[in-house]
Amino acid sequence: MTSAPTPDSAGYTDIRRDGWIGRWLPAAWRPYATLARLDRPIGTWLLLFPCWWSLALAAPRWPDLWLMALFGLGALVMRGAGCTVNDILDRKFDAMVERTRSRPIPSGQVSVRQALAFLVAQLLVGLAILLQLQPAAIGLGVLSLALVFTYPLMKRITWWPQAFLGLTFNWGALMGWAAVQGDVGLPALVLYATGLVWTLGYDTIYAHQDKEDDARIGVKSTALRLGDQSKIWIYGFYSLTYAGLGLTGLLHGLGGLYLPVLTLAGMHLAWQVATWRPDDQTDCLDKFKSNRWFGWLVLAAILAGKL
Repeated sequence: MTSAPTPDSAGYTDIRRDGWIGRWLPAAWRPYATLARLDRPIGTWLLLFPCWWSLALAAPRWPDLWLMALFGLGALVMRGAGCTVNDILDRKFDAMVERTRSRPIPSGQVSVRQALAFLVAQLLVGLAILLQLQPAAIGLGVLSLALVFTYPLMKRITWWPQAFLGLTFNWGALMGWAAVQGDVGLPALVLYATGLVWTLGYDTIYAHQDKEDDARIGVKSTALRLGDQSKIWIYGFYSLTYAGLGLTGLLHGLGGLYLPVLTLAGMHLAWQVATWRPDDQTDCLDKFKSNRWFGWLVLAAILAGKL
């Protein structure tokens, strides 16, 4: 379990003042590394796992390690770009929320102009990585930018911005398959839909950190929409996640070891909800971060299914 963040003088925050960025990077680089969330890799993992699952599924036997490395670097860069877009668009809201007011843009460490230049640099690196893939994967990568740039606006217009995050964060389920097979097969489509409901679960947990501030400033989320019924809904989302992954394996003909290992992943999701304390900000963050272990278990299940 990841240790809880340490509150600072500005109140509850998920930014670590004593982390490796503050200890090792030059002062001029620190705000940009923080803007890209390099010190909080859970978002990169959650973006990466659908890519790796799809690569492992689509591979004839074992996933291509070069492709896994490319997608890993791509997830790191594009997650940073997505966070930069989010912080530019949400800078006024972030300044009014306890957890986010110390981020680089609302705190004045990085100007909007500097953030835009940093965004362009990240997108150029992402493009260089994307061009190493098959044409179908390149096309899907370009299309993903529409989701990256519109997702941050969804909390203004719908109670279900977590669904749009799911559409964005699980796009790699389509890209990974296309990078291997050159097209998008039915198992990849089912995996994409499954990732969406998984995201609805874990990001509703995450959104409970900010529910009081969000209600005060008029920002929408599933945490506010579902309220005290959140646990019941998340049990439903996670049940669909387990069922969807089971169907994905069935469609692809994964072997007998797939379901036993996948069941361990399902048990992890059940543990998350059963022990989750919705009004405890630290516990919300810890349960959200624990989805990294779910991602590894699903990957292990796919590989076990190919034995």
